Amino acid sequence: MKQLIQNFKTGELYVDELPLPALSTGMVLVENEFSLISAGTEKGTVKVAQSSLLGKAKQRPDLVAQVLQNIKKEGLMATLEKVRTKLDSLKALGYSTAGVVKASLDTNGKFKVGDRVACAGQDYASHAEVVSIPQNLVAKIPDNVSFEEASFTTLGAIALQGVRQANPTLGENICVIGLGLLGQITCQLLSANGCRVFGIDVSDKMVQLAKEVSNAEAYNRNNAALLTAIETFTRGNGFDKIIITAAAPTNDPIELSVQIARKKGQIIVVGAVKMDVPRDPHFYRKELDLKISCSYGPGRYDNVYEEQGHDYPFAYVRWTEQRNMEAFLDLIALGKLNLKALITHTFDIDDAVKAYDLVLGKVQEPFVGILLRYPPSNTKHTKTIAAVAQKTTGKLNASFIGAGSFAQSYLIPNLKGLNVALNTVVTNNGINAKNVAGKFGFASASTNADEVMLDKNADVVFVASRHDSHASYVEKSLKANKHVFVEKPLCLNEVELASIDAIMQQNTKALLMVGFNRRFAPVSVELNKLFSKITEPKVVNIRVNAGFIPLDHWTQQTDIGGGRIVGEICHFIDLMQFFTNAKPIKVYADCIASNSAQAKNDDNIAIVIRFSDGSIGNLIYVANGDKSLPKERIEVFAGNICGVINDFKDGMIYKNNKATSIKSSGKGHSQEVAAFIHAIEKGAASPIAYESIYATTLTTFKILDAIRTGLPQDV
Repeated sequence: MKQLIQNFKTGELYVDELPLPALSTGMVLVENEFSLISAGTEKGTVKVAQSSLLGKAKQRPDLVAQVLQNIKKEGLMATLEKVRTKLDSLKALGYSTAGVVKASLDTNGKFKVGDRVACAGQDYASHAEVVSIPQNLVAKIPDNVSFEEASFTTLGAIALQGVRQANPTLGENICVIGLGLLGQITCQLLSANGCRVFGIDVSDKMVQLAKEVSNAEAYNRNNAALLTAIETFTRGNGFDKIIITAAAPTNDPIELSVQIARKKGQIIVVGAVKMDVPRDPHFYRKELDLKISCSYGPGRYDNVYEEQGHDYPFAYVRWTEQRNMEAFLDLIALGKLNLKALITHTFDIDDAVKAYDLVLGKVQEPFVGILLRYPPSNTKHTKTIAAVAQKTTGKLNASFIGAGSFAQSYLIPNLKGLNVALNTVVTNNGINAKNVAGKFGFASASTNADEVMLDKNADVVFVASRHDSHASYVEKSLKANKHVFVEKPLCLNEVELASIDAIMQQNTKALLMVGFNRRFAPVSVELNKLFSKITEPKVVNIRVNAGFIPLDHWTQQTDIGGGRIVGEICHFIDLMQFFTNAKPIKVYADCIASNSAQAKNDDNIAIVIRFSDGSIGNLIYVANGDKSLPKERIEVFAGNICGVINDFKDGMIYKNNKATSIKSSGKGHSQEVAAFIHAIEKGAASPIAYESIYATTLTTFKILDAIRTGLPQDV
């Protein structure tokens, strides 16, 4: 299928052929007819990508702060590699489309094949022939509404949410500052609501359009008669409400708003404007209210609503993103809105770059609504796999299922120099698959993991997808007699573990490896050489200052990410096994009891594990510490010897009243990948024994049981 792409590193815009997007539970597959270019938002996105590295940094100071923090945590070189990976990426554009449902796995059974629908969502409703959309970001199109009109739905929902924040009543005087596409729709919505509308813009053409289409009084911001006209329009009282839909780098929209608002009036900010609110004289003396409108309604930025498809109760949240979309489409069907008057240009998807020449000002021509059209095409329904590069040579053929930033930073690069050919990379999104394939030299890109399972040339499968899919891909790969490297965790519950175990008991040829990298770190290996010679039980103390992760992050969702005990603490249970060379047999665990709604109590936990040789492991894992404290400290005690690892940057050995430093650094990512590949080549056992992997995974589940019951658990 064809899709408009921007290379974030170079800024280049182009249309490319990509694999069809994947369809998963809660998603709707839609063949687009039209998509709308949101000139204001997309112009900013494109210009950021086309700016220099310094320019990108100036426009995203929040990301610069993250980079600086990461340098402290992981070092300069590791951080530079992460930055390169982020920069060298392909970006989808667009977030408002209309088309026909080709397939649906929505959990409500609401959408059927052939339904005409409007779609929303950045990275979902893209400028592409076929898109896969979360069910709560899809709305059915009424029969008398065209695809062209329906493609405005996302912008319309944004405008509608701004109007809802204003809560307008019949006859109120309302000013709209900024008469671009969003402002024009806002004016029409207010007029349909029985309000007296006054528009302001810096463009005479936009001013004239508002007069013609919205029955609004409108003036140029620079018109000397503006304030007089406002006084006349409001009968000297000022506006009841001002809705700012402009995108401006200056504070002028805010300063003008407080000047022209009536006493106790309201200002609603929808557009991206500077917000230095002047207290005196107007804001304070008039007791003005200031509101921010959040995109297209309740549900925005809530992963549970948008990605997991859980709707809000109708009785308690009347207007959600989806309901705003539906309401906007209903207004079009009732003839309350004239969107056709806003369409100034339509381009076929093949000519999409020409459309952006307009948006970026490379072609000097007035525009408002710019649509991309998707004509019938023989390539629209191509396979979910596409050839990308000439296949490299190697004794082993490796394919990846999932290729996010972790895989691109720590797994795929570490295959370089090994006797491995990169075969197929699979992601849910065709643009990501094509990007990773091109960047690292995979022979093909796909959105369908079954392509890997059916590929007889794929010897090795790396599973680096979302945690809830790990068990399924591991099982399928093992059943296909492929060696499997799965990034932690192995699975999310005991049922999945039992299923994998049943396969492993039967399949003795394929190796299974989990990405417990810390045991492969040079400093860990160095310490273990010393302690492996000591036969007495050991005490292993580990303190992890993990840092806070919000509750709505996918890793914190039990059924998706498994939480941090299953998803992260497994690392340290494996490390304890490495140092003790023994299996965990009993676990004690307890966590804090905070009443804060923002705290996840089991992110702050104390764990004690008894091992089969009599060793004890103590783990303190916290999310409520300060970032300036190094993340990880490991201490091993036995035979009058102490070993210390400081954040895997260096280590110390205390022996015979003498301290010896270990300068080796790194967390073992390259070493674990190499060890896995070499084991396959030699026909050797997995670098981590399956019994150890099983015990580590089971122990994480027993920790959860210990917290729930308050009792120690046998492993």
